[in-house]
Amino acid sequence: MTTGEHPLPEAAPAPPPAEVLADVVGVLGDVLRIDAARIDPRQTFRSLGMDSLLTVELVAVVNARHGTAILPTDLYDHPTPESFAAQVAAELHRTAAPRPRPGRRPAQAPPAAAESGPPASPPAGEIAEVLREQLAAVLGCDVWEIGPAADFTGLNVDSVLGAEFVATLNRTFGLRERAVVLYDHPDLAALSEHVAGLLRTAPRPPAAPGARELDVLLDAVRDDRLTVDEALVLLSRHG
Repeated sequence: MTTGEHPLPEAAPAPPPAEVLADVVGVLGDVLRIDAARIDPRQTFRSLGMDSLLTVELVAVVNARHGTAILPTDLYDHPTPESFAAQVAAELHRTAAPRPRPGRRPAQAPPAAAESGPPASPPAGEIAEVLREQLAAVLGCDVWEIGPAADFTGLNVDSVLGAEFVATLNRTFGLRERAVVLYDHPDLAALSEHVAGLLRTAPRPPAAPGARELDVLLDAVRDDRLTVDEALVLLSRHG
């Protein structure tokens, strides 16, 4: 470069795909309990009122939805919904061709839906088994190390692990519980009864999931992000 020349301006980062940005903003709206349409994707998370617990919840839900492995601390480098969505899109691009995982059990086809009306909500015992598997995955232990009425405090479930666990619970059962639900229902038995009660009183969707939703569900099973049991529970929730 000769004297007096000005350096070329840096290229602006490419905007994230619209569908990824819309999904991130939608999750953020759920986490903040506000209408997603009110969120400016270029506004910082800090100005939106995000604290550390909400950040963990946001990242856990996004990871559960997309199969990514983003860390809550990554939001320091991506402080707006727009830049965070760009990171999610980059992660999805890098993992577009997932490798088969060793020891994966073959997925079983879900049973045919009954023709005599919508299925009943799963009982608390069945829900407890699903929650045990999810909690074991979050804690990185064997499911048999967790008793059916295990106390969350005794298992050292802190706020970060609790937010991740509740985000997985919400994804599986189609709920919108906050991480503080673990304080009101402090063990697996109480939480299972609470979830069963919510499912009994929740309005059922009028139609079965479409082809896109089924494809997403099957992909999650193949990629080992959902167990077959969790997939069956999701199918039963959607009729």
